[in-house]
Amino acid sequence: MTIKRNQLLVYILTLGVFSILNTEMGVIGILPFIADHFGVSISTAGLIVSLFALTVAVSGPILPSLFSRMNRKKVMLFVLGIFIVSNLVSAITTDFTVLLIARVVPAFFHPVYCSMAFTVAAASVSKDDASKAVAKVFVGVSAGMVLGVPVSSLIATATSLAYAMLFFAAVTTVAFMATLLCVPSMPVVKSLTYGTQLRVLRRSIIWLSVAAVIFMNGAVFGVYSYLAEYLKTVTNYAGNTISLMLFLYGAANIVGNMIAGKLLTNHALRTVMTYPFALGAVYTLLFIMGQFSVPMAIIILIWGVLGGIGGNITQYWIVSASPEAPEFANGIFLTSANLGTTLGASVCGLFISGLSTQYVVLGGILFLILSIAAIYPRNFMHGQLEVSNDAR
Repeated sequence: MTIKRNQLLVYILTLGVFSILNTEMGVIGILPFIADHFGVSISTAGLIVSLFALTVAVSGPILPSLFSRMNRKKVMLFVLGIFIVSNLVSAITTDFTVLLIARVVPAFFHPVYCSMAFTVAAASVSKDDASKAVAKVFVGVSAGMVLGVPVSSLIATATSLAYAMLFFAAVTTVAFMATLLCVPSMPVVKSLTYGTQLRVLRRSIIWLSVAAVIFMNGAVFGVYSYLAEYLKTVTNYAGNTISLMLFLYGAANIVGNMIAGKLLTNHALRTVMTYPFALGAVYTLLFIMGQFSVPMAIIILIWGVLGGIGGNITQYWIVSASPEAPEFANGIFLTSANLGTTLGASVCGLFISGLSTQYVVLGGILFLILSIAAIYPRNFMHGQLEVSNDAR
């Protein structure tokens, strides 16, 4: 009975993470609609992605710790409630500034829920199954792309931008009700002191890991943030085809999550070290063949798989460096990942403004080069720690 209850908890956490990421990343599929609706440029519309991520980056190391001693069920309901209200405001506003505010406010609480979800999932099962439970919750991230991005694009194409925003609110409401009705009260019995968590920051491995995660995430999401625009202006896909391609990317992302679990269990070092080169090869193909419809579909499929692997790599890279403080480490991971998204979207937006949409991949390649500069020193200085992780 306890096993079934814990499995249900993990699935609800996955749904909750999906609803949060659905709100964050789902708007990528409707950036062109937002630009047209509010009369702003596509790079300005991209602020609703980059500012959300920047806010998460700022609050990641702070708010999860502040909420760490409160009843976890109440905290989850509080956060989901804020997301519901913000999505409703986004659906009815006609002012772009109000839209930005409605995006930034819930972003502060994004790391509170997600960090708690990873920690609770790991604690709900045996130590040997902890990584599997976390991996299931992490699928919520990919599901946000599988459903959130293409479905929002499809809804906006078929109806209106407002209904796409209401889709985000509806998914979050389902997660709220599931949490309210099915999750038991979860008071915190024992929590780490702030000092114990902060001592993790004394290690050089943490800062090298943070740099690598920022650059890897910047490489992935800097380009992906403008995928809908790329498919529209470079590949010249129709609206429904763009939705299909976004769905293909997301489905491939889930496949990448499944592959990543095995790769990181058996060959963590090798996987991380080769990842930037594999993604760099895909971006090179994207630049050369992005205007051709059939090759572009194949590129998106491979890119999606690598995107899923990359998400798992970045979470592993941070948490494996500080296993004694997982909740704080997850907060640092969310900060690093979203800071990477912010920088990536901003820098790649500059490539679009200065050159053209096709050259957005140059921003991704730039971040990959920087990630290599952080990954290899980390491996050289702390190789023995990672070798021991590989052998487990």
